[in-house]
Order: sequence, then structure tokens, then C-alpha cells
Amino acid sequence: MIKSTKSTLMFTNSTKLSNLNSFIAEYRNVVSCFIDRLWMEETISTFLPKQLTSTIPTWLSVRAKQCAGKQASGIVRGCRKKQEKRKWMIAKFVETEQFKKARKLQRIYDEILVSKPNIDKVEPELDSRFVDISLENQTSFDGWITLSSLGNKLKIQIPFKKHKHFNKMLNLGKIKAGVRLSNKNITFMFELVDPIKQESGKILGIDVGQKTTLSCSDGQIIGKDSHNHDYQTICKKLSRKKKGSKSFAKTEKHRTNYINWSVNQLNLTGVKTVNRENIVGLRKGRNTSRLMKHWNYAELFEKLDAKLVDAGVQLNKLSPTYTSQRCSGCGWVRKGNRKKKLFKCDICGFAADAALNASINISLPLVAISKQQRLKQANRPGFYWLVEGQERIVSATNKINYIENFQYKK
Repeated sequence: MIKSTKSTLMFTNSTKLSNLNSFIAEYRNVVSCFIDRLWMEETISTFLPKQLTSTIPTWLSVRAKQCAGKQASGIVRGCRKKQEKRKWMIAKFVETEQFKKARKLQRIYDEILVSKPNIDKVEPELDSRFVDISLENQTSFDGWITLSSLGNKLKIQIPFKKHKHFNKMLNLGKIKAGVRLSNKNITFMFELVDPIKQESGKILGIDVGQKTTLSCSDGQIIGKDSHNHDYQTICKKLSRKKKGSKSFAKTEKHRTNYINWSVNQLNLTGVKTVNRENIVGLRKGRNTSRLMKHWNYAELFEKLDAKLVDAGVQLNKLSPTYTSQRCSGCGWVRKGNRKKKLFKCDICGFAADAALNASINISLPLVAISKQQRLKQANRPGFYWLVEGQERIVSATNKINYIENFQYKK
């Protein structure tokens, strides 16, 4: 397993930074040239032939050109693979008569054919031929990186200092010789032993939110930290800042630190599988408040998923549909059951925190509800959503042809 960590370039002097930025800019230009040459080719190999690499005008060394060509080849092949998946999905949408989705995906497919990938954020990936990492020195820095064979007789020595995550990765595995460069950071790679997968244990359901960041089916509730901050207060603070300002960047870092703290509080002892809600495109096509725009659930899921991988815990991503409206006691689903943070079932009288109730539902093996069924808005009058073998509290009658276990209340 390969993990990475970033280290800042703030300890590098201006001359070295200027040389490094010059190399990165030229490297990106060469990658762009290679993409232009490869874009219309039918077959693309991982390592480009000398006949192609020799035609690119640049001051980069032959090795650096080969490295840029390999990276460009990977970018183009990755785009083509995604295009093949899009083409397959378009055919599937047409077959199932989902013509609106098919037209939307077709537009994306056509745009990719006439455009090329954006290489503005491409980071040079240099292997052991260019990089020498020294962790043993007698200076005030923890280590030095020597970059050579770049071209134009450039040889750059970059100092760096270790941090908590760097030391953690170093203790868990072995540092690789390759690095990834950007204008502000340098990324180290570590080769770690694959974690032992949990063979036995419980299934844990996790619900995410703003006030209560993580609510677990076993009763774990992660909300405010020792400074009395929760995700919502940080998002409110961020919504009042001017985007691009120093205070905005500082608050963004505070949000990231809070997410890291929240995930680290999670106790996975005795857990084999985690079921979490899969939120995708929450704000897409909607006008949302500034507060909601700063709720970065993608970053939260990224940190959470990484922790599960490190712990050897299996991950299941489930749809959050109706999980906060379903009674975890009797299985009755009704929109009126939930009122903000409080959940109270109007059938059996079960009452609990809404997030905790949702996490219990997420941990259960419930049958998935299709989009067609959601559009019928059965949650307004109410229906039973049961685990296989579970009996209803009161009788129910089929009024619409739902799948098994989905029925209206009579």
C-alpha cells in the first residue's frame, strides 16, 4: 500500500524556488505537447518511443522528457478509459429509457472529444533517477532532497522538516525515492504493509451532519471539540470571510483540522464493517446558502475512508434516502416523524436523536429504494420499510405495486 504526505517548501531560498518553478513550468509545457501528439493516436504505450520524444523542443534532459511522456501517456489513457465508461453508460441509459440522463452524458462525452485535459495543475512525478533523499545530516533541517538530471545543468537541493504525519508514515513503512513536486509543496511516498482485514466484528452505521459531525449506531457521537467548536460553527465563520483572503485560508485550515480531529475520535475496536451514507452532488443544480456551500462532506468522507482502510475495516456506501425518517424500532417511515434534531415515531412512540436514529438505520440490511419509488413520495402518508423477516406493528395494504417490504399504511 502506497501512502503520501506533503512537506512545505517554505525553507527553500528564493533562488532555488525560482529554479524549481522554472523546471515545473517547462515540464508542464512538455506534458502538454505530448498530450497534443497522443490525443488522436489509436494506440498509446506507457513508455513513448524515442522517435516521438526526440521531436519535442525543450531544454529538459532526455530522462526528464521520458518522464513527462510517461505522465502524458497516463493522462490520455485515463481520459480514454473514462470515455469508454461514459459510452457504456449512455447505451445503458438508452436501453432503460432514461433519455434525459443519456443526453446529458452524451454532451459531456462530446465535449471531451474536442477538448484536452487541463495540465495547469499537473505535478511532476520524479523517480529515483532524479531524486536523492537524505535524512541524516548535521544541519538545523531534518532532511535534504537533491534533484538532478533535470536539464540545463540544474541541480537543486531542497531542505525540509519532518512533521507528525511524516514521522507516522516513516514508522509504519519505508520511504520511496520518488517525489511529486508543486510550486508550494513536495510530496513524499511511503510503502506500507497492507493492513490486516478484520475477519469478525460488528457492523457500524455512521451518519454525518453539521452539528453532530459523526453519529454512530453504537452510541458514539462526535460533535464539539475542546474549544467548543463544531462543524457548523466553523462553516458559519467561513461563510463570513472573503474568499481568497488570509482569514479565509486560515479558517479553511481550521475546518480541515477539525475534520481530522473528528475522524481520529472514532473508535473502531471490534468493528468489521462500516456502513456510511453516500452523499453525491448534494448542491448540484441548487441554490444553497453560504453556510451549506462550506460544508465539505467530500473531505470528511475522504478522511473517514482513509481511516477505515488503515484499520482494515470494510466499507459500504449506502443511499441516505429515508434513513432519517425511518423508525429504527418498528420500521415505519414518514416525513413528519423527524422534526429538526428530534425523531419521534407516530406509530410506536419511539423517540431519539435524529442523527443517532439514522445511523442505526444505516447499519441495517435494508432493501434499496429506487428513484421511481422515491418520486411517488410514499414517505408523506407513510409506509413500512422492513428488514427481511421483520413483522409490522400494524397491518398494511398494497395500494401501489411496490417491491416486497414497501407498502402504504391502510
